[in-house]
Amino acid sequence: MEPRSAPKMQRVYWVRQCRLAEAFPATADALEDPNGLLAIGGDLSTTMLCNAYKRGIFPWYSDGQPILWWAPDPRCALNPSQRHASRSLRRAIRRESFEISFDMAFESVVDSCRAPRRDQSGTWITDEMREAYLSLHRNNIAHSIECWRGSELAGGLYGVSVGGAFFGESMFSNVSNASKATFVALCDKLSAWGYTLFDCQIPTSHLESLGAETMTRRDFETRLAAAIQQTPSARAWTDERFRPQLDKNID
Repeated sequence: MEPRSAPKMQRVYWVRQCRLAEAFPATADALEDPNGLLAIGGDLSTTMLCNAYKRGIFPWYSDGQPILWWAPDPRCALNPSQRHASRSLRRAIRRESFEISFDMAFESVVDSCRAPRRDQSGTWITDEMREAYLSLHRNNIAHSIECWRGSELAGGLYGVSVGGAFFGESMFSNVSNASKATFVALCDKLSAWGYTLFDCQIPTSHLESLGAETMTRRDFETRLAAAIQQTPSARAWTDERFRPQLDKNID
């Protein structure tokens, strides 16, 4: 879910070609190098994307490459109720007076996430990927979380919701601590709505500082299988703009 460069494929890898939405190979067949590369091809239809996410598989590729599907091991995820925020983060977020909203600016969040970073060349959110997730959003499957400072979009995150699992795809921040405020506020709402799994994809120290943990692919898939069978609250994704409440899980 962290900002990341498009994958570089410097060698030829033998992976199974994916032609149908039901044709993903077993995730145990994913390559170790590059970590998690599982299949190639297929499309970014709603059916194929939903089937992929239900199995813990996600697309990641760059312009000029075929669609590449990944199921890395280990995996980074957390139960939203176990998110972490330090005292210093709590003070910083209160000082900035951030406000959070859901699905008020999905397209702007995606476009901000796909903007090239200073330390990266290009973007993995291709035009095709952008349109695919806009379609998921129109079908109430993909959602955005916006962090505002006044009228300015200071940060945000978007991802996919299936059952009681939320799959974070990418986040951005234009203001210090905006992405952390977004993450913590989202975890609190996901927990209140009955979600039990927040997939963060690739482990990073930034995510681990917020409570995410590294687990084996097998453990992740066990948690995922249970989570997608759950039904979130009817209130999910309906909250209007609000201030983050950081009165729990504070050191």
